[in-house]
Amino acid sequence: MERPWGRIVRENPMRSVLQIPILGLWLALAASACANKFSLTVTQLTHGPQHHFFGYIGQSLTTPWNASGRYILSLRTTFHDRMPLAGETADVVLVDTRDDNRVIPIETTRAWNFQQGTMFYWNPERPETQFFFNDRDVETNLVFTVLYDIQQKRRLREFRFEEPAVANGGVSPTGGFFLAINYGRMARLRPVTGYPGAADPTANVPAPDNDGIYRVDVASGRRKLIASFREMRELLEGRHPKLDEIEFYINHSLCNRTGELVYFFTRGRYGFHPMAVNVPFSVRTDGRELAEHPYIGGHPEWDEGRVVIGAKDGRQVRYDVLNRSIIGQIATPEIIPSPGEDIALSRDANWFACGASTAGENQYVIFRRTDGAHARSPTFSRGPYTRGKLRIDAAPRWNRNQTALLVPGITADGTRQLHLIEIVDQATRRSRP
Repeated sequence: MERPWGRIVRENPMRSVLQIPILGLWLALAASACANKFSLTVTQLTHGPQHHFFGYIGQSLTTPWNASGRYILSLRTTFHDRMPLAGETADVVLVDTRDDNRVIPIETTRAWNFQQGTMFYWNPERPETQFFFNDRDVETNLVFTVLYDIQQKRRLREFRFEEPAVANGGVSPTGGFFLAINYGRMARLRPVTGYPGAADPTANVPAPDNDGIYRVDVASGRRKLIASFREMRELLEGRHPKLDEIEFYINHSLCNRTGELVYFFTRGRYGFHPMAVNVPFSVRTDGRELAEHPYIGGHPEWDEGRVVIGAKDGRQVRYDVLNRSIIGQIATPEIIPSPGEDIALSRDANWFACGASTAGENQYVIFRRTDGAHARSPTFSRGPYTRGKLRIDAAPRWNRNQTALLVPGITADGTRQLHLIEIVDQATRRSRP
């Protein structure tokens, strides 16, 4: 059944007061307006001289916080003005929110970049203590995925594959499996989201039939190819020039909230054009029903069920993947003027965040879908990192009880740090519990 959250609902407060006297009506409306409002506060969580960042993944129930909310995952580096070399590591750290945001180093990784970090995901089956991240073999440069436990202080498992080597591209919110893609291929074709120097065994094939999106079972460690580049190219046959020469890769492989569907962008590089092909696709997580879709822009996010949130014609639209149709929108262009940028939906699907990037700053709109209340955050500096491989996109990430967002920014000392945007109830002037 369609929920009314896709539009602003302003009429509900009126319905209960239409029959009362004018003074009572005015007082009721004033109280309702006050109750509906909220404001935002900002706190800097991490500090220099080292740099701290999470990555842009904040969709599909991804959160930097563990189950209790005590720890926030982050990467820590000594530089941020260039891409990492193949052997350079970043520290995997925990920010302890119950100990004055103390930063605790626990591991290192050789598979990271400033856009995506290392694809942090808390394990939905053990979200208090276990998380996934990507790493690479120091000798072969093959990328793999690690499952780590902070209580046991060790790697529980490494998911290593060859021909091709693939690593975590999105954990199912239901747990049990993750999607895996070839980061060596992206290092060549879309360096901003790849790991520099990562090995790519399928480099000589534009659209290989043994590469694409894999599903990796966490318990057994086995993988299954659910959508190949060859299949994607066949669906695009006849509609793109030079199709046989275009080298395909994938961005944004995201499971929906029930773990049944994947929505992703199939992209292709031809010469100096990294997006000669840029087409949305979906597939069921068992490999059935691979399908091409009309272009819905921005960094996609899953709404409830089979609905994707994206941008179309200046609107933040809701797109039904199975019916292949736009079924509504979130807010208005006046409230969300930049719908094609980074977005995130809270766990209860009621709070929507959209970041807007200008030449030098990021700003966020926080929108409550039940009543249309919204607020804009202060701005966060991007410093000189506004374009290219080092750019700081808005990348909002919700906590687990939809009271706060983790966002990036450049601080006064020129370092890249994590900040917290908290929602404050206007009526009580307190942070929401």
